Amino acid sequence: MGTTNTGKAAVAGLINNIGSITAFTYLAYGDDTTAFGATQTALVGTESQRAAATCTRQTTTVTNDTTQWAKTFTISATETIGEVGVFNASSAGIMGWRSVLATPRSVASGDSYVCTYKVAIT
Repeated sequence: MGTTNTGKAAVAGLINNIGSITAFTYLAYGDDTTAFGATQTALVGTESQRAAATCTRQTTTVTNDTTQWAKTFTISATETIGEVGVFNASSAGIMGWRSVLATPRSVASGDSYVCTYKVAIT
């Protein structure tokens, strides 16, 4: 998992309300397994779905120090999921974080893909 360069800049703006940055509330998944790179601005492969996530705070070390996005995607075609990203818009926008699955997941039409993404503030 990694925070992108544009994600770092956006979070810095959100912290002190500089700029017109929209909160990161969308999860997306795609089919690529290319390693994370801080200069990436979108999923590397084909983005299959992007949707609003349920956003909460969780506790890792101290109360509410971790942000969590969760979404259950309904799969509409046979595909392989290899990457997940967190975005601040329903299309385009800023990709703040991207992760590559350690083992790509094969899914088929009618399956559900439960995606939970966490970022601890350290």
